[in-house]
Amino acid sequence: MTRVSVQGLGKAYKIYRHPWHRLREWIGGPSAHADHWALRDVSFEVRDGEAVGVIGLNGAGKSTLLKILAGTTVPTAGRAAVAGRVGALLELGIGMHPEFSGWQNATLACQLMGFDGAVIRRCLPQIEAFAELGAHMDQPVRTYSTGMQVRLAFSAATAVRPEVLIVDEALAVGDIYFQHKSISRIRAYLEQGTTLLFVTHDLAALKALCTRAVLLDNGRVARDGPSSMVFDYYNALIARKEQTAQIAQTADAGGYTSTRSGSKEAEILSVDLCDAAGVSRRVFQAGAAVTLRYRLRINRPMSTPTVGLIIRDRVGSDVFGTNTFHLGLVPQPCAAGDELIASFDLPLNLGPGHYSVSAAVHPGRVHLEGNLDWWDRALLFEVVPNHTPFCIGVAALPVRASVTKSEPAVP
Repeated sequence: MTRVSVQGLGKAYKIYRHPWHRLREWIGGPSAHADHWALRDVSFEVRDGEAVGVIGLNGAGKSTLLKILAGTTVPTAGRAAVAGRVGALLELGIGMHPEFSGWQNATLACQLMGFDGAVIRRCLPQIEAFAELGAHMDQPVRTYSTGMQVRLAFSAATAVRPEVLIVDEALAVGDIYFQHKSISRIRAYLEQGTTLLFVTHDLAALKALCTRAVLLDNGRVARDGPSSMVFDYYNALIARKEQTAQIAQTADAGGYTSTRSGSKEAEILSVDLCDAAGVSRRVFQAGAAVTLRYRLRINRPMSTPTVGLIIRDRVGSDVFGTNTFHLGLVPQPCAAGDELIASFDLPLNLGPGHYSVSAAVHPGRVHLEGNLDWWDRALLFEVVPNHTPFCIGVAALPVRASVTKSEPAVP
């Protein structure tokens, strides 16, 4: 079943150079505005039970899209349809009256979602218990901190499991404890069949919740697909923001998508992973000593660029990353045409599973300061169990255990 359908959606805002131009146009004068299209020709569908992240740079149109889906603004072109009851947590403060108490605002939120009196009376204690606001529920919302407002808004929006849950940024301003609590509730609702549309700049949260992502760029859909592929492209898009770097995505024979971006003023020619004997391999026992080796070419004179790595697990979560800047390597002059070998020696203290290596070359501390070459999923490898006792997770840490009897307490 399709829960969310967006077809040719567009939203234009009128921009006036002077406030009087708005009045002149309103009373029948000549048009005096320019259209700014926040969204243009956006189309996608979300199936029942899907968890979809909506990402993009600031101004890409993410919040406008969710406002249209939540029914708080109307499109200029196209259509958007949502089937089922919607729970929406949009911009902080939307739908809350600052002079109303927490109880009154919670009641109002339930009424706006169409609940009758009996359901509201049952929900109010649950909202207060989840928000953990205590006596503050009797106070006007204008006295609340931003974190307290988020607690109340999220608790009210999710008091009853919605068929479609729309969350836009707001959780980012809450405290870590409540963020974890909220994510746990969202996970539980997903397991029960709720459809999720989630906007945030916290890619770790998106990776944890969403199997699919839609990337908006300048109001249009730039990518729509598996989360890991779209996140890699988004990462390259951020690095390109102030550069002329190109972004390319290719799929290998196994169906894995690799993203490549950068100015290519310095270029990664190859990436290899070798065992302690220098033999190139792709399967290693947990804890094995390995060398990650890059071959690079310098295409214009520069100091030795920073070379970095990120190891990610099979769902794209970052496991470990570092670079030569943070490891204290001193830059040396390089001429155009020089080829370099960069090596990282490390133990693979990873739990059994499949992993990828993303490679980067850039000046300075991080690749956002100037992306020369960024290669996501440059290499895939597998870690298998070794002789040590069974463990789970992405880390294989050396552990020694002991169990002793404690001495009886002295009376």
